[in-house]
Amino acid sequence: MELKWAFLLLGLLLVVLTGKTMSCGTGFKNVGKQCIDEDECEEHEEDPGICGHNSVCHNTDGSYYCSCQPGFQPTKLNFTGTTGQCKDINECTDKEKMCPENSTCKNSIGSYTCECKPGFWKSTETSTCKDIDECESEEHKCGEHGKCNNLPGSYNCTCHPGYSNYGNNQAKCTELKCDRANITSKQAAMGDLLNLFKSNCQSLSHPKQQHDSGETLLKHLMNVSGQVMSSGNVRDSSTLSTFLGTMEDTLRLIGPQLSEPLTKMNNNNSEACLAVKRDPTPPNGSMIMNTEGVHLNISWKTAAGEKYPGFAYVALVSYNKSLNYPTTPALEDPKAEGRNASYELNSRVVTVLVSNTQTEHLPEPVTLTFKHLQNGAVSEQLNYSCVYWDETRDGGAWSQKGCMTAEFNSTHAVCTWSHLSSFAVLMALYEVKDTFELVLITRIGLTLSLLCLFVCILTFSLCRSIKGTRTTIHLHLCICLFIADFIFLFFISSTTNQVGCAVVAGLLHFFFLSAFCWMLLEGVQLYRMVVLVFHTTLRPLYLFAVGYGVPLAIVIISAIAYSDGYGTERHCWLSLDEDFIWSFFAPVCIVIILNSFFFVITVWKLAAKFSSLNPDYCKLKKLRGFVVTAVAQLCVLGGMWVFGCFLFQEKGTVVMLYLFTLLNSLQGALIFIMHCLMSKTIREEYSKLCGGVCTSQKKRYSEFSTNQSSNSQKPLRSAPSTGESQI
Repeated sequence: MELKWAFLLLGLLLVVLTGKTMSCGTGFKNVGKQCIDEDECEEHEEDPGICGHNSVCHNTDGSYYCSCQPGFQPTKLNFTGTTGQCKDINECTDKEKMCPENSTCKNSIGSYTCECKPGFWKSTETSTCKDIDECESEEHKCGEHGKCNNLPGSYNCTCHPGYSNYGNNQAKCTELKCDRANITSKQAAMGDLLNLFKSNCQSLSHPKQQHDSGETLLKHLMNVSGQVMSSGNVRDSSTLSTFLGTMEDTLRLIGPQLSEPLTKMNNNNSEACLAVKRDPTPPNGSMIMNTEGVHLNISWKTAAGEKYPGFAYVALVSYNKSLNYPTTPALEDPKAEGRNASYELNSRVVTVLVSNTQTEHLPEPVTLTFKHLQNGAVSEQLNYSCVYWDETRDGGAWSQKGCMTAEFNSTHAVCTWSHLSSFAVLMALYEVKDTFELVLITRIGLTLSLLCLFVCILTFSLCRSIKGTRTTIHLHLCICLFIADFIFLFFISSTTNQVGCAVVAGLLHFFFLSAFCWMLLEGVQLYRMVVLVFHTTLRPLYLFAVGYGVPLAIVIISAIAYSDGYGTERHCWLSLDEDFIWSFFAPVCIVIILNSFFFVITVWKLAAKFSSLNPDYCKLKKLRGFVVTAVAQLCVLGGMWVFGCFLFQEKGTVVMLYLFTLLNSLQGALIFIMHCLMSKTIREEYSKLCGGVCTSQKKRYSEFSTNQSSNSQKPLRSAPSTGESQI
């Protein structure tokens, strides 16, 4: 016993000597040399790391444990230890906590709520969901011509005969107006299109009757309308009004039946784009649509209207020019100022349609941007107008009424409208006024040209010293130009008599083509003289066959193919319709190309001969003169018709008129100068002719020049007298 107390005292002595305190077990702490319980939950009150979020910490003697808050459960099934995490319990999956009938359970963090389904309301007394009678909540829930039927949690609408909600049983009933499908004698050409509208309209009038989907109906509409447009049955304003009106009526039936928010379809004749929205409340915002050559900007407020039926749609349909569109405007054109004006459509015709039936005065304007079919800036001769098809004016006509703003450039037109219909851009082409100066230049120039050509005809037909193939070609060239200029001067504007104007146009067609054919023969003759063999001539039969036979054949074929092409409203010339003008310009282009080829080869051969030591220098020099005059002649006459190509078009300008007139008046004078005055032989003949009336000094000079010329040409006069032998 004494030994035990001795060891205890020794231990205490060691503790005191070493300065160490007494140690406590796990979960305890030393306080005043005493081991007391440590509260782990209190020390970590602000730190959720021990038990995690959504859990409660419980302290025990020497330890602690965790439990989850109500609405949460451990992340592990054996969560009984001192650490862990709690996760939310989805009460909506617990069958014991299901919500009452006609309600849905909504889970939340640590809890849940019960919400009544649409069409039901929550009773605070019984905490149950009761049905809402929608038919009593709003008057005319289904429209004035529909019957509202209440259902548990919902309702439906039954439309009266002649009204429909287009398969949407909760939409208001709107009028169908199927009586528009009555086919008259004038509208029988569009029977298929009207029958499509009638059958679809009648199927909607009877809800129990089966009918095609909106997409199928739109496809049928595009096919039928394409057949009507390509058949050419739309021939007058009344039929066009029926076509456009039937398209609008049918689209009104199809739009609400489309299932997709945006639908596009097209064929070779038209393109359709439809957008549909179905919301309990009217949609807002803007809607932008595009088809080929047309851009539409419209608001959904405009499409929905004040009487919103539960859906809204926007339709944009564009047509090409295969329809026979009348182009005369219903309103007077103040810019015409007494001038003759012609009108044509310069854009695609489009139909803009919305679900709102009250579109005479829109709450917000609609903007259409058109791309011009023919580019051109506004000028004194050209103007644009934004127009719509007004079917109330004389069976239908283009009108500008309702156009708020219009902006035009050379490629596009921007039109803002206060109503909806079928729209387009009308291009007005004004006749260029013939000023006094232009008329004077035309008369003086052509008179001068006729005098010069007449002198040339006398010279080439009476002067024996220049007889030859080239002289024959020049003679008939001058005859053709003389007759053509004479007709042009006195009869080009005689458009009052349609038959007479066609005869004038045919004669001009023939003689101008004949002039080019004789120029082609001159190029062939020069080519044969230089490139092939000298002293080579063309037989008269070949000359007349090409010079008159080819033009006559072209005129006959053209008259048979398109007899209405001779004569226009402005001039007795070839029409631009059906590209008939190319019956003249195509042969002219061919002649110019062939002659250019012959002249290039001829000049190249002449240059090669000049570079060599050729003894026939005089002959080559004369040939060079022949080629230069022939090229100049082709340039003047060909250049004249380059400007003439623009002159006889509707867009002919004053500049083109002046250039054409000047070149037309110069051609006779040029032929006289090049082929008569520049020819030494002809000058000698003129000198002999004038010898009897001139002074003695001029007579002696003329005789001296003639003798000198005769001596210089003496070696060449041994051959028969031809134009080629004198080279």
